[in-house]
Amino acid sequence: MSIAEITRTDTPAPEGTHRSVFEWVDTIADLTRPDRIVWCNGSQSEWDGLVNDMVKAGTLTKLNAEHRPYSFLARSDPNDVARVEARTFICSEKEDDAGPTNHWVAPDEMRATLHPLFEGSMQGRTMYVVPFSMGPIGSPLAKIGVQVTDSAYVAASMGVMTRMGAKALARIGDKTEWVRAIHSVGAPLSPGERDVPWPSNDTKYITHFPETREIWSYGSAYGGNALLAKKSFALRIASVIARDEGWLAEHMLIIKVTNPRGRVFHVAAAFPSACGKTNLAMLQSTVPGWKVETIGDDIAWLGRGEDGRLRAINPEAGFFGVAPGTGWQSNPTAMETIWGNTIFTNVALRDDGDVWWEGMSEKAPSHLIDWEGNDWTPASGRPAAHPNSRFTVAARQCPTISDDWEDPQGVVIDAIIFGGRRATNVPLVVEARDWEHGVYLGATISSERTAAAEGTLGELRRDPFAMMPFVGYNMADHWAHWLKVGAELRKTGSVPRIFQVNWFRKGADGSFLWPGFGENSRVIEWMLERVDGQVPAQESPIGLLPQKGSLNVDGLDISDEVLTELFAIDPESWRAEADDTEKFFATFGDRLPTPVANQLAVLRKNLA
Repeated sequence: MSIAEITRTDTPAPEGTHRSVFEWVDTIADLTRPDRIVWCNGSQSEWDGLVNDMVKAGTLTKLNAEHRPYSFLARSDPNDVARVEARTFICSEKEDDAGPTNHWVAPDEMRATLHPLFEGSMQGRTMYVVPFSMGPIGSPLAKIGVQVTDSAYVAASMGVMTRMGAKALARIGDKTEWVRAIHSVGAPLSPGERDVPWPSNDTKYITHFPETREIWSYGSAYGGNALLAKKSFALRIASVIARDEGWLAEHMLIIKVTNPRGRVFHVAAAFPSACGKTNLAMLQSTVPGWKVETIGDDIAWLGRGEDGRLRAINPEAGFFGVAPGTGWQSNPTAMETIWGNTIFTNVALRDDGDVWWEGMSEKAPSHLIDWEGNDWTPASGRPAAHPNSRFTVAARQCPTISDDWEDPQGVVIDAIIFGGRRATNVPLVVEARDWEHGVYLGATISSERTAAAEGTLGELRRDPFAMMPFVGYNMADHWAHWLKVGAELRKTGSVPRIFQVNWFRKGADGSFLWPGFGENSRVIEWMLERVDGQVPAQESPIGLLPQKGSLNVDGLDISDEVLTELFAIDPESWRAEADDTEKFFATFGDRLPTPVANQLAVLRKNLA
């Protein structure tokens, strides 16, 4: 039975829908030829209908309501489990505008490839028209998009991850610029053909047209490949809009931190996927008197406010979190957030009808149904949950959600953090000397490859600003844009401090030197005391480090020797890193901003 066959009725477009949306939907429908068109209004009853239909179709399994109220498990096709970066393209008019870190295809050539794929691709299915706002509806920092999709899973997930529905659609008027997003799983159904629970296609394209603000995605129903509001719009297309309009669209969490003296700070932080970003966004402080609250866990849009200060919003309305590694020790806030009303994808199913994944508890259950639907025991020799399995849940359920998380003007950013997963070299925390040095720190972030992207686990990958897979234009131009934003902020004398952190440095025995998790609040404390002028720092060849005794380690079982190792700087290793950085910078040719090149020269001079 197909989703199309069990859709109850068509729904009309809301009254007052702008003709530009009507005309565009008609054009896409003529190309893809769906059996039905449903205009999503964002209501609870609509969402209920979508998930109930997917349960009937076998796409979702309803979990035991006693353990996980109104929650569902989805199992994807085993070949559709993560972002497909090798099939993700930036189709700018000029190849140089995409830069060496993006896959580029000329727009006309890509359209010629896509048109035959999308022709008739929705036959036998329902096309869902999904209007959405990125950011609080009506916020001056928000942007509007419309996605069409033939996946009920995508339509339901968009209802969680965005402000989706009639209110967003009503924002589109004669002068509104809105992003057009087209998605198909690429699995048309012939009359009478039986559907599968997770339709997809081995041929996949996730394509972006920056100049025309379009996204075309084909073949995948998973995550950022299909929820086009997320990485595709909120980062790849939005980063281009931000460059053109003078703001920043970044792969960053946002937290609110209140110190014991009652001062409130807001912090934005960039980490590559699966490097503890959600854990930091939902941090439970272990430092008495310090309170951390959540504003966003993945994406931040930052712009200069009318007061001249850098302000930020979380453009999303939900969390699409990595499940493995999320547990009561690592992230109790996330565990409380997903108590119910959650869609889980590619996790394991317990015998009692609840879910489980590696890291959720210290001991695995004696029997599970794994993410592919097979029996599993601890002796099976394979993970029960896919390493990139996810939970999708509304941000408003988070018990630490801040009261200003939907402030339409955005929150003032006091500090910016860059971090990666490095076993060596990079200290626990370093403060940039100034904005230009901070941009250099962001440009040189590298991390071990994670399961959220294709590639070899553990391989070191450069991930500038944690934006390597997500920037929609030339990465070197992205750094230049950061420098420009900093120059504008300097005019008002209000420039956030920039820091780099590394929770993952290891000792000679291979064990982590820093306890991490909630104890990371101690590093947050040091950084914000620096912002508040309360603690000293000392110069080092790579930036400002905590003076001895200024990092609060009271009550921690950590020796002076380990602390010394956490901040040790080996000149030989750093010179080798500088050589590697120079090779990386050379790939950008004359697009590399001079101030960034100068920072590399300063590092080498300091190491001499």
